[in-house]
Amino acid sequence: MFALLQEQAEKVEQAPIVVRLVNHYFGQWAYDFEMKYTYPKWKWLLAKFGGTPEAAFGQYTPENAIPWYTVMFVIACILSVFVIWILKGKLSEDEPGHGQQTLELGVLAVRDMIADIIGPQGAKYFPVVMTFAVLILISNLMGMFPLFMSPTAATSVTFSLGISSFIYYNYIGISENGILTHLKHLAGPVWWIAWLIFPIELISNFIRPFSLGIRLFGNMFADEKVADTIAHLFAPYTYFLVPVALMPLGVFVALVQTFVFILLSQLYLSEVSHAPHEHEHADAHAEAAPEQALAAA
Repeated sequence: MFALLQEQAEKVEQAPIVVRLVNHYFGQWAYDFEMKYTYPKWKWLLAKFGGTPEAAFGQYTPENAIPWYTVMFVIACILSVFVIWILKGKLSEDEPGHGQQTLELGVLAVRDMIADIIGPQGAKYFPVVMTFAVLILISNLMGMFPLFMSPTAATSVTFSLGISSFIYYNYIGISENGILTHLKHLAGPVWWIAWLIFPIELISNFIRPFSLGIRLFGNMFADEKVADTIAHLFAPYTYFLVPVALMPLGVFVALVQTFVFILLSQLYLSEVSHAPHEHEHADAHAEAAPEQALAAA
């Protein structure tokens, strides 16, 4: 893990100009903050494992105080809002534009997925799931354009997304079912093996944010490394030809990883969210049954 973090830290040398500009104007302030608050804590924690902050994250300087992935992720958030605003255009029911149709196609696809996986009550989770979808897709595709890098090629970003999904579905489970019922479902339906199932399910749930993060990071990082390695095979001739030829593969990987992330997030939501039981209908049938029997008599 430290090797991956070190390799990410080395990307600062090839950081886009926008990252260097951000650190030029705000790097000293961020560096002073890190030295005063975060660096001592990381030093204390990593010392327990025989490591140092420098070994894990690279050299601390004002020039790299604000990591490239932080800058790129903020840009991805801004681009997500901007892209939706552009595609939305002027909304029209009679003559929708190409951007509106594209946006509607994506919205309908995600909404149908939620209905199929979670159920009709899953519509209330659509804003969060769709936010994940747009933000991750934009982040994945950013590395295909000049002056940008994919923030999802950094573990800090992908782990944050995984933890966000983990916190959200557990919040939904606790708010809808109560904390005791939420924990009880981890024990399974068979009471006599609950002592075995509960710790397994508990560990499995805590692993989920890391599996989400590692899966997304691994695929996006590997996609960039493969493209970079092939592009340097016959330099400088392959600098431009290879990236263009590999663009369809990069788009496919970006789409698939976005789909996998939101699919798993919806599966986790389906485990903790259930359609409301129709107790009222059942009670109504129970009350109506004697009356029907008397009427028939």
